[in-house]
Amino acid sequence: MASYRRDRINDAVAKELNIAIREVGDPGVRDNFVTITRCEVAPDLRNATVYYSCMAGDPREVRKALIRCTGLLRRHLATTINLRLTPTLSFVHDGSIEHGARIAELLHDIGPISDGE
Repeated sequence: MASYRRDRINDAVAKELNIAIREVGDPGVRDNFVTITRCEVAPDLRNATVYYSCMAGDPREVRKALIRCTGLLRRHLATTINLRLTPTLSFVHDGSIEHGARIAELLHDIGPISDGE
């Protein structure tokens, strides 16, 4: 499969999962402001690795909540994206947002840099 097609599928899956997460009633997902940052669908479309970020709560507990909601999320994908197969979802915490926020905080603590004049 061409890489541009897989990129489009990855983007479509991530977009639709973000929409589906807003409909989840599980408090482990709903109360922790979960966002899907990206998806990587396997070339055979059987599996998808879903990277998520959460603004509150323990990422391990959020992962457990996402696993509990996998059926609802897959059903949403099956009805909204026209794929031959609906991929099995596995969830991985994406710490890049927290890492970026920490770097921004450190830079803010340093303060403005003087040019030595």
